[in-house]
Amino acid sequence: MIVMRVHVVSDVHGNARDLARAGDGADALVCLGDLVLFLDYADHSRGIFPDLFGTENADLIVELRTARRFEEARELGRRLWAGVDRAAVTEKAVRAQYAELFAAFPTPTYATYGNVDMPTLWSEYAGPGTTVLDGERVEIGGRVFGFVGGGLRTPMRTPYEIDDEEYAAKVEALGEVDVLCSHIPPEVPELVYDTVARRFERGSRALLAAIRRTRPRYALFGHVHQPQVQRMRVGATECVNVGHFASSGRPWVMEW
Repeated sequence: MIVMRVHVVSDVHGNARDLARAGDGADALVCLGDLVLFLDYADHSRGIFPDLFGTENADLIVELRTARRFEEARELGRRLWAGVDRAAVTEKAVRAQYAELFAAFPTPTYATYGNVDMPTLWSEYAGPGTTVLDGERVEIGGRVFGFVGGGLRTPMRTPYEIDDEEYAAKVEALGEVDVLCSHIPPEVPELVYDTVARRFERGSRALLAAIRRTRPRYALFGHVHQPQVQRMRVGATECVNVGHFASSGRPWVMEW
């Protein structure tokens, strides 16, 4: 008999409409980050970047990044942002998105940060029904969930990227959990390769080591929008990419 039903989402990227329904029928919602939509790689007209600089510039920067011409992409960015108070403009746009997205969270929601999120703002928007966790544990329906937010350093230089050592310390702080929740995947080639972007995203060796050592029931994550493999077993653990919610609009369902 099912006693608990938890819905899990990741990579919301501005999809407030579907987020408002993501908890329907569930006892709790878990969100693994990337609420902000800065630039939609599937539709270059959507996001903070094209709102500011137009779709043609969005097309160009996606082309450069996809080709891994990161220095050229950064130079384009420097030219576009010249004379603009980047921090103030970005924060204003992110605040507008957070106001809508956090209002869409059901009660209870358990959430952690993605690499494009701005953690310093979350406390202003997370209501009493939303619990924000990063390097922390919580019990949901008798199972212990551990949360690790953010991403690792990349040439993309997204807002919440941290050093490998700092990330590993957060993983270590969790100890043994039943469900290991993170924004980025463990460092497994099939789980970190994006088949559309045609590149390996950064996964965490610390997560992989913890999975092998502590053997949680599940390791749940997002970050890679079109993974080569959506789920696979690593030892006793079912590793699941819970999906690119911005495009699917469907939560991943866990029942026990």
